[in-house]
Formats: sequence, C-alpha cells, structure tokens
Amino acid sequence: MKCPFCSHLGDKVVDSREGKDGESIRRRRECLQCKRRFTSYERIEEIQFMVIKKDGKRELFERQKALKGILASCQKRPVSMAECQDIVNDVLFKLYQKADREIQAEEIGEIIMDGLKKLDKVAYVRFASVYRDFQDASDFLGEVKPLIDGK
Repeated sequence: MKCPFCSHLGDKVVDSREGKDGESIRRRRECLQCKRRFTSYERIEEIQFMVIKKDGKRELFERQKALKGILASCQKRPVSMAECQDIVNDVLFKLYQKADREIQAEEIGEIIMDGLKKLDKVAYVRFASVYRDFQDASDFLGEVKPLIDGK
C-alpha cells in the first residue's frame, strides 16, 4: 500500500482488528521507508448500485460522495465522523434489502435526511436545503416549523 506521507510502496502491518461497524478490517501500517504509521480499512467488495438522478441520468452510488454531503451538513456541529459513517452504512443496509439495483436519488436523500433528523436538527435542515433546493425563507420555515412543533 502506498504511504500517504512519502508515497513509498513498502509497508508492514503493525495491528489488525475488526472495524466498529463489523463490516471492515482496520489495519495500522508502518511505512518501511519513513517509519510513519497510517491506518487502512478493508471492506468486502460491495454490490454496485445505480442511482437514478432527477434528470434521468444514471451514475454509480459512491459511498464517499454520500459521506461528503453528510459531512458538509454537519460542519461545526457536535456530530462525530462515526455517526456520519453510520448514516451511510444505514443507506447501504437499506439498499441491500431491495431486490432492484437501481435506486432513485430521492430515496437515498430521504434515508440520509431521516438519519440526520434523529442526529442533529441543524444538520438535517442544512442537508434538506440543498437536497430539496430551497429557493427562499419560506422553504426553510416549511421545513423547520414541524421540527419546532415536535412532529
């Protein structure tokens, strides 16, 4: 594996353990050249899902792209990386339950919003504002009012 610090290709595994989600292996590695340590993760190769966008285009589901959107909405909020990854894991879990490997982007967005709503209301509204393409303050009010009313 290529060292993220010096780009050397030689390393040794110092420690291996099961990831927190139980679906990955976390490995601590030490570069044989610069002696710095870094972490890598191994996962089972996942079944590919096609996301059908609003405009009808299809693209592969990318875990990192979903995580990036969640992280952006959680910026400067008391939400951990692990909690954000749990939302993406929940999306994948729900996708694996379906027989169809083509999923509407709206369905993925709703799963993410459900997770964010339980986790952090501000992050939820931030994500919803981009996902639902809010155009003015009334769109925000329409989303925030049920949160305030406790619905």
